[in-house]
Amino acid sequence: MLAMRVLQCLVVFAVLSGCATKYQEMGFTGGVAAQQVTADTWRIQSRGNAYTGAATVQDYILLKAAETTQSAGGTHFQIVNAADASRASTIVTPGSSTTTLVGNQAFTTTSPGSVDTVIKPGQDVYIRVLKLPPTTPPASGLYSAAEIIQFVGSRVQRPT
Repeated sequence: MLAMRVLQCLVVFAVLSGCATKYQEMGFTGGVAAQQVTADTWRIQSRGNAYTGAATVQDYILLKAAETTQSAGGTHFQIVNAADASRASTIVTPGSSTTTLVGNQAFTTTSPGSVDTVIKPGQDVYIRVLKLPPTTPPASGLYSAAEIIQFVGSRVQRPT
């Protein structure tokens, strides 16, 4: 009985580990989006589901900011403002009891309920897109779009 329960847990974990939000347009399970606010300012939003880590959401923000910068003709971006947009929710699973009669004896099996807190990470970032000449060294606080795409892009999981 215990071996069967452990096997079930392993199967559920294997299935759910593939359910983390992938780098995709914003949808029901999360994703990332960019919206232009002014001529050189963009809002980048990323939302994950309960199986997505906060670091993954940060990678999505940086990668989308870099891609947006290049699409807008820029070479670097500056983070102007950032806000945590994570959401927490509680899932309550009720307990149950089953009574079985065997002859004159009653056996009751009780499964306790549970209360779980689920964190869905999210982040909103405003960036300013800059176009620096190749000979100008970037100032502190500026991110190279090409470098972010090279280093962060290699570890981001994309939909297949």
